[in-house]
Amino acid sequence: MNTIRKSLIIGMAVLSLGAVGGSAFAADTPAPGRHGQALTQEQRAARAAERQATFKEMMARHQAALHDKLKLTAAQEPAWNAFVAASAPKLPAARADRAALAQLSAPERAERRLEMHKQMIAQHETRLAALKTFYAQLTPEQQKTFDQATQRHHRRGHRPGGGHGAMHHS
Repeated sequence: MNTIRKSLIIGMAVLSLGAVGGSAFAADTPAPGRHGQALTQEQRAARAAERQATFKEMMARHQAALHDKLKLTAAQEPAWNAFVAASAPKLPAARADRAALAQLSAPERAERRLEMHKQMIAQHETRLAALKTFYAQLTPEQQKTFDQATQRHHRRGHRPGGGHGAMHHS
């Protein structure tokens, strides 16, 4: 179960960063495939959809396991549902056109990035509000369980060696 939780947290972080950085500035030219061949836009979209479906399944398993661990009461369910809904990663509606971005000046591109960061902050604020509401509904024992289930996420990025390798081996 720890592996699922860790994978979920890593996946959420990667998806959040990929949604902000990768989708806004992704190339319109086909990316090289596994054996050097170029992928079409449709192939990239299919792969992205596959990864997103896998991530959603993993996230659902993690949430179900956490829900079971917490032994929530019927009165706590609405706050749990709001927390889960607020925790779902929000992907941008459409990818930015790289050619259009290339036509922008450096300050205009910086403004676009800033706007994307503001949207991310708003999403984090929504999640935090739902988390606080949910957390307040928990008993002290449930809060301890929740804290233990989520504290490893915060330590992961501070491991010696940093990088992705350290995150995947924990």
